[in-house]
Amino acid sequence: MNLPEAFLARMKKQLGAEYDAFVASYDADTSYGLRLNLLKGTVDEIIPVLPFALTNVPWIPEGFHVSSAERPGKHILHEAGAYYIQDPSAMSVITLLDPMPGERILDLCAAPGGKSTGIAARMQGQGLLVSNEIILGRAKILSQNVERMGITNALVCNESPERIASHFPLFFDRIVVDAPCSGEGMFRKDADAISEWSPENVTLCRERQEMILAYADAMLKPGGVLVYSTCTVNDKENQAQVEKFLSANPDFHVVLPKAALPGADITPLGTLFLPHRTGTDGFFAAILERN
Repeated sequence: MNLPEAFLARMKKQLGAEYDAFVASYDADTSYGLRLNLLKGTVDEIIPVLPFALTNVPWIPEGFHVSSAERPGKHILHEAGAYYIQDPSAMSVITLLDPMPGERILDLCAAPGGKSTGIAARMQGQGLLVSNEIILGRAKILSQNVERMGITNALVCNESPERIASHFPLFFDRIVVDAPCSGEGMFRKDADAISEWSPENVTLCRERQEMILAYADAMLKPGGVLVYSTCTVNDKENQAQVEKFLSANPDFHVVLPKAALPGADITPLGTLFLPHRTGTDGFFAAILERN
């Protein structure tokens, strides 16, 4: 795989002895993640009707690995909303957020809907889920996925974070900010992510992430939980971004994951998934709790 030279140079410095294994993982065979829709049935009820060979994702009971050769996205049960195709690393957000029935929850950058639909399944139709996407075309896809998965307690919005924040001050029990990022964790599966990457774009993403986090802060209730995540392995967009947020918001602290995340690098500033360790896309997530 032809990866950007500046990216490789930075990762060699970041990973040291693990660098060769990291680079080799981008050429390895990839699998899909398949998350069962708990609004359509229990794990034990759905598994017997699926025609795929599945292996468990250790950090989420409704999550499984499936071979890309099975083409699960083309099956009629996918259209019926029995499951959602999602990388296992991204499924970790649902576990880390730990949504409960009856809560008010915001997914601020929600399209195409993987995290929103997983959160809604845990809410079991109770409470309010606000799923927002600023880009109109992506918001339409988000709305379609919310409908396909049978969610009845979600409000899909096509608004800026600023406008959402003006209507929901200190309102939500839990918030997900799956922020726009440089997409380095997607290089294995998305050629466009490689062609669009540049150091300049990393800087733009950092500035956008900081702005979105500021608006999320304005909407989280005291004692609430914010999960910040990206699909990149760039320290500047991950740990450094969390560190900057904590410095500006001393009423927050990082909570370490309660769930086992085999292979992930768990640090005081968040959890990093690296493809050569976890067999997933590159991904980062941090649990931030307001005092």
